[in-house]
Amino acid sequence: MDGALFQVSVYLAAAVIAVPIAARVGLGSVLGYLMAGIIIGPVLHLVAATDDLMHFAEFGVVMMLFIIGLELEPRALWDMRHRLIGMGGLQVLLTMAAVMGAAMALGLDWRPALATGMIFALSSTAIVLQTLSEKGLMQTPGGRSAFSVLLTQDIAVIPMLIVLPLLGGVATVSLAPDGSIALPEAQEAHHGLSLVEGLPGWGVALVTLGAVALIIAAGIFGARPLFRHINASRLPEMFTATALLIVTGIAVLMELVGLSPALGTFLAGVVLANSEFRHQLESDIEPFKGLLLGLFFITVGAGVDFDAFLSEPGTILGLAAGLILLKGLILTGLAWLFRLRGRDRMLFTLSLAQAGEFGFVLISFALQQNVLTDQLGQRLLLVVALSMLITPALFLLYDALSRRLEDATEAPPADEINEQAPVIIAGIGRFGQIVHRLVQSSGFRTVIIDHDMQTIDLMRRFGFKGFFGDPTRPELLHAAGIGKAKILVAALDDPKATTKLVRFAKRMRPDLFVVARARDRTHVYELYQAGADKIVREMFDSSLRAGRYVLEESGLTEYEAAIAEETFYHHDRKTMRDLARLWDPHVPPAQNEAYIARARELEKELETALFTALDSRRGDAA
Repeated sequence: MDGALFQVSVYLAAAVIAVPIAARVGLGSVLGYLMAGIIIGPVLHLVAATDDLMHFAEFGVVMMLFIIGLELEPRALWDMRHRLIGMGGLQVLLTMAAVMGAAMALGLDWRPALATGMIFALSSTAIVLQTLSEKGLMQTPGGRSAFSVLLTQDIAVIPMLIVLPLLGGVATVSLAPDGSIALPEAQEAHHGLSLVEGLPGWGVALVTLGAVALIIAAGIFGARPLFRHINASRLPEMFTATALLIVTGIAVLMELVGLSPALGTFLAGVVLANSEFRHQLESDIEPFKGLLLGLFFITVGAGVDFDAFLSEPGTILGLAAGLILLKGLILTGLAWLFRLRGRDRMLFTLSLAQAGEFGFVLISFALQQNVLTDQLGQRLLLVVALSMLITPALFLLYDALSRRLEDATEAPPADEINEQAPVIIAGIGRFGQIVHRLVQSSGFRTVIIDHDMQTIDLMRRFGFKGFFGDPTRPELLHAAGIGKAKILVAALDDPKATTKLVRFAKRMRPDLFVVARARDRTHVYELYQAGADKIVREMFDSSLRAGRYVLEESGLTEYEAAIAEETFYHHDRKTMRDLARLWDPHVPPAQNEAYIARARELEKELETALFTALDSRRGDAA
């Protein structure tokens, strides 16, 4: 069967089956799409990756660049300028030069060698960012440095898309014998209409600059009135339609002047980054971008030539291994130059050593522009895909090595704690700081321990004494006086570390009063089982106060809103105690029937309690 509906069904079924499985085992959605394409293409031969479908799917890349532009506020770019220009710029240029040199040494002409350098200079934004977030490594120095390089690479795609046509045998625009600008026949047939055809060189330049200026001006002056007008219609689908129109309209305009559609949509995204409608635009475009990008990756996987791989497996594997090794050496040198050490240097190197999804885009574009031969393009596709498939193994290697790595230079040794006090505060971030200031200002002595040296240094500059070290280490707790202290405040940022600390403290001192900071409801249950005496959810009190403000603006008096707040507070504490007894860490709450039944009963009790409290107060006032 080769009908359109059958093809669509096969693509969707492959994505629905393969992608969740890949995500569950830690491979990421991009690799899931690639594997889905490989299964329905080269393995089962259910579909063929047609050129028309590939061109349609490439529109997902245009949407991705628009969203990347939306996330790049000019101020944020300026704050990151040193890492973007220095670390990121050097990585792109050095990798391009090294790969180009290696390719020329293998016999390639300088033009396809340069294109190969551009393709391999990029890393996988989707895989790396998702994995860093899942592993909680985004805020580490190595994670932040990797993000900066990925951001630079995403921006570098724009000039690469502009340069690639200049390397091919066919230019985007050409000079006619009479001095006017004309499109090649293939592009004339593809575009059908051009704003620059027949114009002299200076005319093409003016039209092109005018198109870019129009996009910027429309974003600055026209976006807000347009979105306010659409918002006034109260029709959500119109906002979605407007967002799609912006992307498609700009893409068409860029094609009409002979530029890359990605360039225009990226510029539009940057211009709209400061708009109050930015998040709405992202949410409207994101599903279409995700589906089209997924379709793009599936078509790439379906188009992988396994016969070509099997005909020279040693060459493909050798090229993939050589690419990872070469990029790894360059990244290690940059990490040393920018003073990344230990685990951060290893994370930075291993996370970016692969090729990326934008490599597929550049290969496809380079083939269209006759920069690469079909054989070379197919070989590069295999190398890019294989290096991405190896990426999860690189992160597993990082996990294994980092557990064994004992790097004394990664952090200063723990301070010698020479003070003891009735109150020990473990963790002095935004939560622990307020607790400490209140307690100390009320005349009670505290001992502060935190594993973040920068936070301790900042405290000392403001005249507060604190000790650097890991509060979960028993020897540090003993030095701080855990054997004699009355109260322990567990206020660490890491929920697992907080639970570990509470469990150890209560096992050693069952009589110790422990106040613990909880991330969410599940963390409350974990701390309850660990033995914490008082548990405070991070956002609970602030959210409760916000709810009281809503009630006041909705018509309740300040007194009635305060009564509702107090009633909710006491009922929620009872609710958490009841549900904590039914919570099972081995059973998801959605599958715990006793937990669900009791939660429903408690919710009805809350409604009754609030109604009774407000009704009785109104009766007293009358």
